Amino acid sequence: MFAVTPRLLLRPGWPEDAGALFAAINDEAIVRNMARAPWPYRLEDARQFLSLPDDRNHPRWLIFSRTGGKPRLVGCIGIDSRDRGEIELGYWISRPYWGNGYATEAGRAVLQNARALGHRQLVASHFVDNPASASVLRKLGFKPTGRTVELFSLGRNSDVRAIELSCLLEDEADSDDMRPLAA
Repeated sequence: MFAVTPRLLLRPGWPEDAGALFAAINDEAIVRNMARAPWPYRLEDARQFLSLPDDRNHPRWLIFSRTGGKPRLVGCIGIDSRDRGEIELGYWISRPYWGNGYATEAGRAVLQNARALGHRQLVASHFVDNPASASVLRKLGFKPTGRTVELFSLGRNSDVRAIELSCLLEDEADSDDMRPLAA
């Protein structure tokens, strides 16, 4: 599954992306805000991530900037099933691309894909010391659930307080700001 936005291409990761993925994520400032990525991050971790089986109902995309020349890998985004059966949005953006609105732009495309797949609600969380992620989630329509939980972060090798949020997905006819998907 692919998606195209005004500035981005979202596509599945392929084995030959391992070097670019490693270069984009191998930064402690990125990994410390993730629950499932280890620190230090190794090239083998990138290869392992890219070898995970595809799940049509819970896709993952690499995010490529497609403006200003050759596409550049700027991050990753996807949805996954939590233990409680909830569908969770997760993402990261490489530090050189922070502040460009890429997470919000990619997130809008993913919300549209999630709706097309039949999902009606997504959940997300951010560590309390990551206000930038809180801002992205608010822009995407996520609302706090009122729950703060302890999540284990592989990147920090410790439990970290996280704020949970939820987003009800509107019917496509009700949304004016979602852009069409590219197949």
